[in-house]
Amino acid sequence: MTELWLVRHGQTDWNLQGRYQGQADMPLNPTGLAQARTLAAQLEGQPFNVIYSSDLQRARQTAQILSNHLGLVLRLDPRLREIHQGEWQGLLVSELSVRYSEAMAARRSNPLTARAPGGESVAEVASRVWAAAGEIARAYPTGRVLVVSHGLALATLIAKGRGVPLEQVYSLIPENAHPCIVEWSPGHLDPD
Repeated sequence: MTELWLVRHGQTDWNLQGRYQGQADMPLNPTGLAQARTLAAQLEGQPFNVIYSSDLQRARQTAQILSNHLGLVLRLDPRLREIHQGEWQGLLVSELSVRYSEAMAARRSNPLTARAPGGESVAEVASRVWAAAGEIARAYPTGRVLVVSHGLALATLIAKGRGVPLEQVYSLIPENAHPCIVEWSPGHLDPD
């Protein structure tokens, strides 16, 4: 089994404002940079094989700080990106409830397949993120790997790793720059 240390990127201004980021390429704010440096110091001495990261700026910046501090190779993988929020990207939750009330209701009633207009579903995100995790597990079958990504993308890994129904994914979104550990095997998605 591969031990995946899942890390959500550090804070951005849009996190503070409560805006849906999705795949908008926002940078870390000063707090987010400090969070990444603090995490790097906390992880010092842990034996990691490598760091994989989403290629979006906020994850990449977090991973680069970790990579530099821990002396690890950093590999970027666009499959680790956050859910694409389509027309919702950049909007506040309060705006969504007014402008997209039907779509928000659909997401609550069917979180796996509902999607923002022009965006992805949770099921689609899980499929691509789980495929990336499977490749990482095949490359490091008994290793310990840092994976820097985004809230919902990581929550799909947490759900699968802990045996939690994917419908509960929104309750599993981790805090910024706090690691969560799951075990993953290359055959994690094989039928039982």
